[in-house]
Amino acid sequence: MKPRILLAAGIAAATMTACGGGEQASQVTADTATEPTEIVITDAELEGNPFRDDWDTPFGVQPFESIQDEHFMPAFKKGVLEMRAEIDAITNSPAAPTFENTILAMEKAGDSITRVLYTFSSLTGTELNDNLKQLQTEIWPMWSRETDAITLNQKLFDRVVAVYDQRDSLDLGEQEARLLELTHRRFVRAGAALTPEVKAQVSEINAELSTLTTKFAQNLLAATKAFTIELTDEADTVGLADDFKANIWNEDKSAWVLTLDRSVYETFMTQSENRDLRKQMFDGYTNRANSGGLDNGPTLIKIAQLRAQRAELMGYESHAHYQLETRMAKTPQGAEDFLLQVWRPGIERAKQERTDMQAMIGDEFTFEAHDWWHYSEKIRKARFDLDENELKPYFDLNAVRNGAFVMANRLFGLKFQQVNVPVWNDVVTAYEVRDDDGSHLGIFFMDMYARESKRGGAWMNSYRAASNIGGNEIRPLVTNNMNLATPPEGEPTLMRFSEVETLFHEFGHGLHGIMTKIDYPTFSGVDGPRDYTEFPAQILEHWTSQPEMLELYAKHYETGEVIPEDLVERLLAAANHNQGFATTEYIAASLLDLRWHMLSSAEAAEITDADAFEREILEGYGLIPEIEPRYRSQYFSHTFAGGYSAGYYAYLWSEILDADGFNAFKEAEDIFDPATAARLKKWVYQAGGLKEADELYRNFRGADPSIEPLLEGRGFAVETTGGP
Repeated sequence: MKPRILLAAGIAAATMTACGGGEQASQVTADTATEPTEIVITDAELEGNPFRDDWDTPFGVQPFESIQDEHFMPAFKKGVLEMRAEIDAITNSPAAPTFENTILAMEKAGDSITRVLYTFSSLTGTELNDNLKQLQTEIWPMWSRETDAITLNQKLFDRVVAVYDQRDSLDLGEQEARLLELTHRRFVRAGAALTPEVKAQVSEINAELSTLTTKFAQNLLAATKAFTIELTDEADTVGLADDFKANIWNEDKSAWVLTLDRSVYETFMTQSENRDLRKQMFDGYTNRANSGGLDNGPTLIKIAQLRAQRAELMGYESHAHYQLETRMAKTPQGAEDFLLQVWRPGIERAKQERTDMQAMIGDEFTFEAHDWWHYSEKIRKARFDLDENELKPYFDLNAVRNGAFVMANRLFGLKFQQVNVPVWNDVVTAYEVRDDDGSHLGIFFMDMYARESKRGGAWMNSYRAASNIGGNEIRPLVTNNMNLATPPEGEPTLMRFSEVETLFHEFGHGLHGIMTKIDYPTFSGVDGPRDYTEFPAQILEHWTSQPEMLELYAKHYETGEVIPEDLVERLLAAANHNQGFATTEYIAASLLDLRWHMLSSAEAAEITDADAFEREILEGYGLIPEIEPRYRSQYFSHTFAGGYSAGYYAYLWSEILDADGFNAFKEAEDIFDPATAARLKKWVYQAGGLKEADELYRNFRGADPSIEPLLEGRGFAVETTGGP
């Protein structure tokens, strides 16, 4: 039973969407609640199914052209049945429990279901259609039942406990000892020690949550794709750059088509001189999935209520208390206190930014939320003589990608070679990654462009995890995803600098997955608590604006000229421009996420209006009306359809680590310092979840992190010392 897929598939399921759910959990007995779905499958149903074949493809990549939607359910069912047989053999073994026949045997179980779910969960993020939507509503609740049947199995748990109780006398290796510890922890946190009656209730909640989080994500995707504005009058495009206009031109409609894809939204809100259109875009973006048949309000309330109920059943004060128990922040109060340390200077800076923009506008009109992007850019141009359109020609996607590869080579000795392997979409490119000793590390895919079938945002995911059990080494298949606007044929993809930072961020996640040296899927690759796993991604963002790095990749797409020094100086001088807004909108969303999940079961049951709850919380913290949280509740997929519930604060917490961690390179006076890079490689990118997160960080840095570099990096006065 590959525990990593239990986590990965659950998150992936939650980030997609479907119909159904929302009703009260039906009553079930303790004897049936944790029993999996009855499955019957015939050989005829599996005939010609590519998931039942060995994949004779380069590097064992999925044969995407052969995989059809109708293959998933039969392959899923067969994989489940095979995994059940493997788990039953472990559970009912007459031999006394040992590490080998219990812990290691579970780690090795479930090969066929693992590759089905890795493929399904990844493809539904980028190639979603009506068939796959329907399959999501069927597969993920079934899988929830299946995993509960394992982790809530008392007889199996007894065997795990028997091995765990002998841990001090087993003479296990470091990785084996960690696998035993994490396996036991996973069972306990899943509810294995609960009474049969409570297990039944927890399992029923899990199944319903699987349906609801899928519904949330599908509603959001549908609402996002449903909104467009068609511009047919040239006058409505005043302020828009030529390359952006070319990107959004739709020949069939003879119009410039605005969508809510983040790249399109931010660019339009920044460039457009048409205030009325900016308000239409702003209202469309911030009111997504907030009314009609796609209203996510009732769904997210039910999710919050069920999470609170489940936490109470498991003995926790709230879902946030449960989630943060194993994370670096430890408690909801610890996370909130940390956020408020940065919130206070952030909101004060935001108020000053608002004042500055109103002063620029004068008495013509009163500054509002939909004016922020546009007038912030005007202030930047006036204050720093820096125009986004002046920067973009130096950030061609191909050059930026190659710059990331050069950085990985200079830091870690990695080499990237484009390869011809099967891909799920023609826009995807693939690269073999080799280590400094020439050994194969994995395949890295890049899927950079927005399309109707693809969910929004940017993310990393895997088509296969790393494993090396008994010398049978399997290397990972990792992909980075963005949603850049597709340029006209033959034209370059020019990026905003914020998109460059996003590419390097996701590349950091990708390296975390590819470089792992951990043998066991349970804690190989992108592993660790949420408030740590953003660190390997965020630290790489620091390289994007370093002059030595810009010389390597920031070259004019037409002339090849390296970005001029004076432009670099202006870029660096403007690094903290609009930092009040950026800090405030992010922390507002983080606090909103925490407060949704700090509710007790009784408190959650009283919530009937998501908008009203959101307003009450944000007004209580003093959020100014000109700033919306980065994610309003109804489109907050990180927390209501992803793995970040009670954990969106993780990006800022990880910023303590990445700011302090990058200081190690600055102290060495070399952003490619070999000794510092070697420690980063060993204790962060290769180590997975080998140790607790704070220990891994100390092994890299030699000390606990300090918050001062974070505050200084955002241009805020340092008012405190020590860690969070």
